[in-house]
Amino acid sequence: MTTRRGFTSQLGALAAMGATGLPFAALAQQHPDVVRLLVGFPPGGSTDNVARRLADKLRDTYAPTVVVDNKPGAGSQIAVTALKASPPDGATLLLSPPAPFSVYPFTYKKLPYAPEDVQPVSLVCTFSFAFAVGPAVPAGVKTLKDFLAWAKAEPAKATFGSPASGSTPHLIGSLLAHMAGVEMTHVAYRGDAPGLQDLLGGQVAAYSTVLGSFLPHLKSDRLRVLAVSGATRNAFVPELPTYREQGYAIDLTEWFGIFVPARTPAPQVRRAAGLIQAAVAQPDFARGLADFGMTAKSSTPQALAERLRAETDEWRAHIKRIGFTAES
Repeated sequence: MTTRRGFTSQLGALAAMGATGLPFAALAQQHPDVVRLLVGFPPGGSTDNVARRLADKLRDTYAPTVVVDNKPGAGSQIAVTALKASPPDGATLLLSPPAPFSVYPFTYKKLPYAPEDVQPVSLVCTFSFAFAVGPAVPAGVKTLKDFLAWAKAEPAKATFGSPASGSTPHLIGSLLAHMAGVEMTHVAYRGDAPGLQDLLGGQVAAYSTVLGSFLPHLKSDRLRVLAVSGATRNAFVPELPTYREQGYAIDLTEWFGIFVPARTPAPQVRRAAGLIQAAVAQPDFARGLADFGMTAKSSTPQALAERLRAETDEWRAHIKRIGFTAES
């Protein structure tokens, strides 16, 4: 049950955003006692970790109870479908990377949802991708150019892994191979844990994933990060060169954002955005994400919608270029 203090603070948050024109009873109904924060990946991963940190910050502001609801499978399609089917009352949120909306429409013939079924609310964080090699690659390979030359000379050994087939890291590796005119065999894993184990063990030559997954291994002599995505060097690892510096225009960065069902009323979207922005701005939230190579960053709903639209156009061109489909 919502306490008098909690209810008063919730009304205050709405008042701070301006008049909504709704009667008092309708305003009261806009504040759920329990909120579900959907995550399309299993517990323990980076998305789940961010979701739980955000849920902690939203308790007693957005709702008295905020529960993380993991719905893994099909690259987050199950979670997006669950959001689509939820009432547009602000009681269900989704924390998601952009791929289900910016990539999947071009790689899957049929999806159980359309990008228009969800509504962007706010960014939560941004982070980069990276490409690394392990002991299966000669120690003399120090740069991306070195690796691509080796891969061209040793096509049978030129393998690269990623956390899933059709994932953004997979597509980045395929894009790199296409740009360089090199054949590389992709090895799909079920998450980073088994993929990194095989990279460090020499079972796969290279691995493409988010930068944060490599951070605990940077001092290991069994792993060398050769490139980081982004238009400029990453603040967490400024010593590592970007893809672009080495001649490959792969500036893509990843993010997690909050979405609600498409028909959610504008006052609810504004309220959610304001409270998420306040949560993301808290210093301890930013410090917690930095441990995973992530930068806490919020946005307005409009800014996130525009970013997603631009990235969708970019991925349309990239996927056409490499010719990937989920069935290929």
